Amino acid sequence: MTFRPRRSVLYMPGSNARALEKAKTLEADALILDLEDAVAPDAKEIAREQVCRAVQDGGYGDRELVIRINGLDTPWGKADLKAAAAAGPHAILVPKVSFADDIYQIGDFLDMNGAAAETRIWAMMETPMGILNAAAIAASVGFPAGRRFAAMVLGTNDLAKETRARIVRGRLPMITWLSQTVQAARAHGLDVIDGVFNDFEDMAAFREECAQGRDLGMDGKTLIHPKQIAVANEVFSPTATEVEWAEKIIAAFALPENAGKGVITVEGRMVELLHAEMAQRTVAMVRGLTATPAAA
Repeated sequence: MTFRPRRSVLYMPGSNARALEKAKTLEADALILDLEDAVAPDAKEIAREQVCRAVQDGGYGDRELVIRINGLDTPWGKADLKAAAAAGPHAILVPKVSFADDIYQIGDFLDMNGAAAETRIWAMMETPMGILNAAAIAASVGFPAGRRFAAMVLGTNDLAKETRARIVRGRLPMITWLSQTVQAARAHGLDVIDGVFNDFEDMAAFREECAQGRDLGMDGKTLIHPKQIAVANEVFSPTATEVEWAEKIIAAFALPENAGKGVITVEGRMVELLHAEMAQRTVAMVRGLTATPAAA
């Protein structure tokens, strides 16, 4: 089992050359080099040039590089997508995905414009229609034009804006949307990344929201400030106790006397094969974190 960590996914403004350079030293698992919300209209073209050059020049170590383009219905979207396809990031993040056809359109464009086979598609889930269609959007990964699809990213600020829901501690108004997206992603083998936490000075509340996201099944959290990275990495990593228990389960199922069994007992607790699969993922995650450190 292979694993790519996406515990901490930091947005970086594409128009800020110093920020793009500083990102090379940050401990984030992934970087979203943003051409959309973080960039003013008169800086869109320079941001596109800087971001694509940064991806091509490299120097980001094992960090996953993702370019967030502007929507294809904007004056910049198609040029963003074409430039990103040529730059060869690990993934392209598509804003405001509302229908499965949005994934197919991007996939076809990437194929026709010679994008590297390894370049994946991430989808921003930030519209009411997108949440309603989450299952169909996730299912697009099973079709040729959607084979690049790899992750769904919650856009909680946009969802609040579009639905008029309040952003409150505990996110009660959003729980259904978050869980629905997780369920859709997991049904089709996709990763799912939680939305941002806006008050980057309130680290206690941020930690609480990270823990909630992990409890809901998220793989990690999108971030707006470097000071949030360490907490996200900690919360979305297995604890020492979880790793120890996972190793015990794997070792127990590997014993000759347990060969072919679907249920065994480990330290007085009933353990099934599904627990062994969960244990294998936990151990694979730890190995992945050790093998691919974020630091350059």
